[in-house]
Amino acid sequence: MRPIRSVLLHWILNAAALWVAAAIVPGLEFHGGLGRLLLVAAVFGIVNSLLRPLLAILTCPLILLTLGLFMLVINALMLMVTGWLSESWNLGFTVSGFWAAFFGGLVVGLVSVVLSTALAPKVVVVKEPPTSGY
Repeated sequence: MRPIRSVLLHWILNAAALWVAAAIVPGLEFHGGLGRLLLVAAVFGIVNSLLRPLLAILTCPLILLTLGLFMLVINALMLMVTGWLSESWNLGFTVSGFWAAFFGGLVVGLVSVVLSTALAPKVVVVKEPPTSGY
């Protein structure tokens, strides 16, 4: 049951992150209700699951050369593909260009990290009192 809960939580977090990005980044727009937003988040998750690993492998030398900064370009491409698919399927999410996708990818990443951290289960460590060694 735990993996299903994790997938659902990530799906909802992606939906929230996409909504925030569309609200604050010029060039990203979302028009629709919660159902469409969840569909866009599902498309985003599938695009990330299928294309990101392939692009990361193909551009590995470039990622190493830029010390990982090229991953920001890959994030932008994932958002552009999501926007293209969403427009094709009339889901109400549009991305107007590379720079909108680039900054949208930054916002989506930051919002996802903040929400994941805020919703992460808290681990409580209980220390036992010291005992004598005898």
